[in-house]
Amino acid sequence: MSKLVGQESSFKGTINKTHEDSEPWFEIPEHPGEDAPNIVLVLLDDTGFAQLGCYGSSIDTKNIDSLAGGGLQFTNFHVTPLCSPTRASLLTGRSQHAVGMRSVSNFKTGFPNMLGHITNKAATIAEILNSKGYATFCLGKWHLAPMEDCSAAGPFNQWPLGRGFDRFYGFLEGETDQFNPSLTKDNHHVNPPAKPEDGYHLSEDLVDNFFSMVSDLKGVRPDRPFFAYIPFGATHAPHQAPQEYLDKYRGKFDQGWDITREQWYQNQLELGIIPEGTQLAPRNPGVEAWEDLPDVQKELAARLQEAFAAFLDHTDDQIGRIVDGLRELGQLDNTVFILLSDNGASQEGGPFGVMHEMKFFNAILETPEEAIQRIDDIGGPHSHTNYPWGWAQAGNSPFKWYKQNTHEGGVHVPLVIHWPEGIDKSQNGQLRNQFINVADIAPTIFDLLGITPPSLFKGIEQLPVTGHSFAHLLNEPEAKSKNQVQYFENAGSRAIIADNWKAVTRHVQGADYAEEPWELYDLSLDWSECDNLADKNQSKLTELQHLWWEEADKHGVLPLDDRMFELFGQRFRDQSPHPSDRRYVYKPPMSPIPGQAAASISGRSFDITARVSCASDDNGVLFAYGTENSGISFFVLNNRLVIDYNAFDDHSIIESDRTLPNGEVELKAEFRRLGKNGTIELFINDKPSGMIEIPFYMRMITSGSASIGFDHGSPVSQLYDDLFSFTGKLHELEIQLVAREPRDLAEVQQRAENARQ
Repeated sequence: MSKLVGQESSFKGTINKTHEDSEPWFEIPEHPGEDAPNIVLVLLDDTGFAQLGCYGSSIDTKNIDSLAGGGLQFTNFHVTPLCSPTRASLLTGRSQHAVGMRSVSNFKTGFPNMLGHITNKAATIAEILNSKGYATFCLGKWHLAPMEDCSAAGPFNQWPLGRGFDRFYGFLEGETDQFNPSLTKDNHHVNPPAKPEDGYHLSEDLVDNFFSMVSDLKGVRPDRPFFAYIPFGATHAPHQAPQEYLDKYRGKFDQGWDITREQWYQNQLELGIIPEGTQLAPRNPGVEAWEDLPDVQKELAARLQEAFAAFLDHTDDQIGRIVDGLRELGQLDNTVFILLSDNGASQEGGPFGVMHEMKFFNAILETPEEAIQRIDDIGGPHSHTNYPWGWAQAGNSPFKWYKQNTHEGGVHVPLVIHWPEGIDKSQNGQLRNQFINVADIAPTIFDLLGITPPSLFKGIEQLPVTGHSFAHLLNEPEAKSKNQVQYFENAGSRAIIADNWKAVTRHVQGADYAEEPWELYDLSLDWSECDNLADKNQSKLTELQHLWWEEADKHGVLPLDDRMFELFGQRFRDQSPHPSDRRYVYKPPMSPIPGQAAASISGRSFDITARVSCASDDNGVLFAYGTENSGISFFVLNNRLVIDYNAFDDHSIIESDRTLPNGEVELKAEFRRLGKNGTIELFINDKPSGMIEIPFYMRMITSGSASIGFDHGSPVSQLYDDLFSFTGKLHELEIQLVAREPRDLAEVQQRAENARQ
């Protein structure tokens, strides 16, 4: 019988005139097998080598410690110095540069090593396992899609569901408020299910949703294993935790970072986490001796460390919930549970620490005397804290430097693997000291599952998986690592490890790459990079420098690029979602818009115009950007147009000097940057209606979202609560970025002076 038009060519039965003389055929879906293990991959953020209890810390991480005690603890595990690159390498088994993620996904540079997403030439673990019959879940921080594509407009092809995950619940940005997060479920924005006053915290919500996904799967298809990638927001800033956890650590770090670091270092030696003879690196430049600090600085620094410890402790308890829940479901024994950090402890809190991390990105050095005024807010919803350098270095003990640096403090982090059915009980609690890199995890998972990564995936030729499986190390403690050469690079800082030798240089932005000094260390004797052998062994240094360039060429590292904040300007390139005339027009209803997809108002002069229909009793937000800790809100209250310019809890508020007429009305505000300060002038139907001077004009406002017709998340202004949705009719909201001032600068300054008087 001839084949009918339109029938699948893959059909393997026979078709005749009736079903009695035809032969049916049913396609058998891919299935990994009855004994295939689940994979749970938990990723911590900005967690240093020494910050877990089983790695020497005094912070209570009993659940992670228990996983290590019932599994394996790796002491020589390395990552990239930054979050997105580590995640890209983790999920693909390739070099971060090769897959297009040399820096955070906020940037595109026009070069293959910085696409803002993982190239489709590198299928993720989720894509490959899903094609083999695994259910795939992602819960937590993504930060692997171009942020300009992360609004409800998409495109969605680089969101989790576009890269192999069946389900997603979490946040797409690099960070979010833990009490008032920006949340995405699958491919759409959702609001948190509760408020902080109701006891809400994001880490708990992630675990709740994890079990909802697992129950949905196992209740209907108990035969299907799952791959769950759970990248918590912890312990990236903001350091936020429930009050009982904050109370638990009150006073626990009053002895300071020098004593704490020494204690953790001694614990590491006793536990065998670091080799005998390893030195404790000297304090990094900018880290003062604790005993020399003023009391106010000590009090602030100790409280900021308490918030970090509380955040980590609380996260550990959520990890304990995952373990307990899997045990109750009968899934724990055959689950490969992998826990790691994406880079070392963060240096973004500066020398003193910050009440609001965005101050770091605004080059504001908040003094302890200023920050201490709000000390009781630390760790709660009304804070966005990060700790000072001294505590970050303690977290990276025994190493020097931090996240962003290619020295060990930035790239040497914890790794724990627990798998009762795959790791012999005789190995439980053992250490593995072999060199391992983050790119080695994906090929190890494939090895354990008997999967060969495809050379062609969905019609796209694939890059080779360049990581090295270490599956053999799980039950062979004396075996050698297959990874013998590993390069590192971030924003121009470079390093290479080969056969226990390490060459490294710390790049300073703008400096001549060729002139910067390299350091040389024998890691077999000097894990903490204390004895620089560059002058004593120039031939070895030269050999490693040449090797670094060879590896850089092999893995697509070039061109070297030390740009960071400047790259935000790339959003106005051709084919960008941002309009070339820099005019944005929004018509509600709209979902919250992530900052990099929204109008680029940070640090710029701009006009905002709302065309509304309203009555005298209508109120509400027309436009809001940010959170209660920093942001801008443009709203109507008591028949007046109001702007609250919240510069890190310093509120500049202007109210129109005339009431709003009933009916259709045009409401406008002109924001003008005048160096470090600026002005805001209001207009009602083109009539000037008030002006104020802003003492500090924020160049980076928030990591939060923009809202049209309401205020998503924690309210920017203290003059209203919750969403404060506009009760009139918002026809259109327009934002026009201003390249040049429409008036003479002197005139603007004079008008500001008149307004102040």
